[in-house]
Amino acid sequence: MPSFRTAMVVSLLQERGGLQRVDVTFDGDGRERAYVLTELTGPVAVGDEVVLNTTAVELGLGSGGWHVVHWNLSRREWHAPGPGQTVKLRYTSLQADVGAAEELHAGAVAEADDLEGVPVVVCGLHSQVPCVAAACKHARPDLRLAYVMTDGGALPLAGSDLVASLRDLGWIDVTVTSGHAFGGDYEALNLPSALVVARKVAGADVVVVGMGPGSAGTATRLGFTALEVAPALDAAEALGGRPVAAVRFSLADPRLRHQGVSHHSRTALALLSRARATIGVPRGPYEARVRDDLEASGVADRHRLLSVADPDVPQLLSSRGLRVTSMGRDADDDPGFYAVAGAAGTAAASVSP
Repeated sequence: MPSFRTAMVVSLLQERGGLQRVDVTFDGDGRERAYVLTELTGPVAVGDEVVLNTTAVELGLGSGGWHVVHWNLSRREWHAPGPGQTVKLRYTSLQADVGAAEELHAGAVAEADDLEGVPVVVCGLHSQVPCVAAACKHARPDLRLAYVMTDGGALPLAGSDLVASLRDLGWIDVTVTSGHAFGGDYEALNLPSALVVARKVAGADVVVVGMGPGSAGTATRLGFTALEVAPALDAAEALGGRPVAAVRFSLADPRLRHQGVSHHSRTALALLSRARATIGVPRGPYEARVRDDLEASGVADRHRLLSVADPDVPQLLSSRGLRVTSMGRDADDDPGFYAVAGAAGTAAASVSP
């Protein structure tokens, strides 16, 4: 069940479209961090009294370990009419009219169901997205890249520092939020429709699909959010796209199920995906281990392994001042993760029309 507390805003730490980060104090006793999703509750100012959802901090969560402003008690009402009649976060106290691309661009997507051979890279972790985007843009700077954020992790796109940075760098050109995820350049009701919107409305040459920050797992065979990779690949193929799977790989994760090719990737690709996806395998020190794990799990029998050059994703990221971590580890700690994720971006560039 959620927990709520009242606090006062004492400083503004950061502000960008859809998001504020602030310091708050409870009864003047120290400072703690909170963020505001301004599309849902409006902005706050220093001195405002606010109601916070404190659940994530009390649970000790990682990427979600901030308080969230639920309402600003310093005003009695707030209005921000949406552009259409499509509501996300339905039947919650934060349901909001976001307007859907399907209604606002009906002429372009009314009967559309063909991705026209566009590569669709599907990621199981948010931290794979910058690796894929960096490698893809390195190989083909001319490609227009769309990021489709699913609702498997965080729902607000504004909360992703990575996406904000990738937009600034030009490595993501346009965003689409699907399902109950919200805040993209375009809103879509479901993933297949989001793929079509990315191609037909946003003009994408490559689509990268992945949840927002904060995946969840339970150490069970099927109890993890990254299982959404399988239906996403299937949707891409069914709609005439070219499915590409970004494999989760690590030589630093202490958990046996995530060593080498993670069971998240092995389960989604060997057990549940019906599509025949392309899997980029980077030439170099990780190639043999990746191939061995994919062959042993049966993934290699069901999908196409494509050997690609390793563009040195850690160098691409650091050269643009972008620090990316996954499970708390950066590229120095776990370089294999970045190389194998980046291989999906290189593979997508190589199969792009």
